[in-house]
Amino acid sequence: MKYEQSVLKNRTMEQAQQLQFTLIDEITREFANNEFFQVGDVGLHPEFHRPLVTARVERVLARTFGGEHCALVRGSGTGAIRGILSVLAEPGDSVIVHTAPMYTTTKETFRLMGLRQSQADFNDMDAVAKLLENDRISKVFYVQHARQQPTDTYLLQDLIVLVKEKRPDLPIVVDDNYCAMKMLGIGSEYGADYSTFSGFKLMGPQGIGVIIGKREGIEKLHERNYSGGGQVQGYEAHELLRSMVFAPVMLAIQNEQVEKLCQRLAVGEVAGIKEAYITNSQSKNVIVELEQPIASAVIERASHYGAATYPVGAESRFELVPMIYRVSGSFLESEPKLRDYGLRINPMKASADTVIRILENVLQEFRG
Repeated sequence: MKYEQSVLKNRTMEQAQQLQFTLIDEITREFANNEFFQVGDVGLHPEFHRPLVTARVERVLARTFGGEHCALVRGSGTGAIRGILSVLAEPGDSVIVHTAPMYTTTKETFRLMGLRQSQADFNDMDAVAKLLENDRISKVFYVQHARQQPTDTYLLQDLIVLVKEKRPDLPIVVDDNYCAMKMLGIGSEYGADYSTFSGFKLMGPQGIGVIIGKREGIEKLHERNYSGGGQVQGYEAHELLRSMVFAPVMLAIQNEQVEKLCQRLAVGEVAGIKEAYITNSQSKNVIVELEQPIASAVIERASHYGAATYPVGAESRFELVPMIYRVSGSFLESEPKLRDYGLRINPMKASADTVIRILENVLQEFRG
């Protein structure tokens, strides 16, 4: 299969169930005497300088994801990345990054903060090792867990081990968006200093970002966020935690349908499709290459048959119907031909059957 080496391994259904059970187990260690039925407070609790329930939810998440501490912040995944980078780096500092096209909002974060990029090809471990040995001024090693381009093959765990060996003083920040609760682990569980991800992508309420990691940096972030309006309120944190409980198994079901859909399209079940393959271009999905340069028209017509043709949060609580959309911007930088020939398909909570029915109905219109 095209780009097979690039595809990340998802949790099995059994592993997803175990993560759900682990999260519930941690909830029972934190909330007793029916406290979990109280949905949360607001304001700057005098002990924590943030809502009490928010602080307690943070403790649950820190233990679940193998971190010393956790912060819930405004701004979803982007806000989490900006928040922790603001603690670790100053304007003008250099950050080690992958040579691939950077995710749009991350690129904007670097611009806003005045951060300089020190680049290495993360797929080439020798090149990364050489940069780590020669670059003694960069303040952060930043890596995106999901793929930035279809040819990426690096293993997050191996990169973390290499950085800790060559530059143990260098904090590692992992963008775990689209990977948290899907993959076998996230950065913080593999030894990175900080993991960041969006709660919105895990069925949570919009706008909440999660940072898991070292106590020192996260406590500094809490100190700087001493503002009532900047807090994730207790009832929001409680809603996030309740929602996240359902995410692992739902994402494992979705993964099964992604693989079934790809297999069926790859053997020609729908005429008009040249090739189908799985990528981790943001979320795990099926990339379809059409025989004709009609991708935009196919996307437009797919909406008439019930598909979503633009994202809300790429796997948010609002996204139940399958999404048939353009290929991601960072992938288009690597393969511009996909602008006219490519479709990105995520079944979301639908079956492969539903997606194939929609595609068949749409492409039938163009055969006539």
